[in-house]
Amino acid sequence: MSKQISVEFLYQLFSLVIAIIIVHAVYVSIVRPNARVALEEQAMMINADPNYVPERSPYIVIRDFEQEACFVLMLWAFSLMGYKTWRVLEERKILQFDLVPRAEGTSILPEDAREYSRPMQALPEDQQRYLLPRALLVALHRFRSTRNIQDVSNSVRSICESESERLDSELSMIRYIAWAIPSIGFLGTVRGIGQALAQAHKAVQGDIAGVTQALGVAFNSTFVALLISIIIMFLMHQLQRAQERLVLDAEDYCDTRLIRHLQS
Repeated sequence: MSKQISVEFLYQLFSLVIAIIIVHAVYVSIVRPNARVALEEQAMMINADPNYVPERSPYIVIRDFEQEACFVLMLWAFSLMGYKTWRVLEERKILQFDLVPRAEGTSILPEDAREYSRPMQALPEDQQRYLLPRALLVALHRFRSTRNIQDVSNSVRSICESESERLDSELSMIRYIAWAIPSIGFLGTVRGIGQALAQAHKAVQGDIAGVTQALGVAFNSTFVALLISIIIMFLMHQLQRAQERLVLDAEDYCDTRLIRHLQS
């Protein structure tokens, strides 16, 4: 388990570094140069035609530092959810295996627990740490030692509940990212409004270009942050539902394939 935690921590660290490099490279090479060109073209068109209404360029909408930080966090959240989704899919594959091979009509006695434990013990080491093999091994060992079927059922339910709580706690980083992104957007809003207030004296004199540009920073950062947050929250709830289904299916597997056929 400690090895798994260390691997996951390294994955989180490197995925964050890679997300920063990719997003910053895209901004430096594509987004900010195109946004600069679009702003210059809009300024020329406004000077030539006072009635000209500039189009909303996507490069201008996402060009500021707050939006860049939001996209970094978005890619990081995607990588974390992708890793956890891969883990869920790998564990679901175990549900297709017949880990309790039993002839039709036969019951499992306490003396048979060691024999039925061998398929789980024969799995690769990384698969033995999955929920279903652990739950089956705990159930068989408890049945062999206590000969109490109700005790076996309680032990399976307990390990499934603890696994559900562990999976839920591992989503805390993704929940933090989903909270941090709108917060960064609001920081951009505060910065934009502050810049607009600093140029209020120019607006009084009739030059509103600086004020409108600063307010654009405020509104664009909030718009991008909230949009990204909606996407992340949707994907996170889908991942959480997949994890809950995994735990419920594993508990049902233990009940239908093992507990119902125990005989003390």
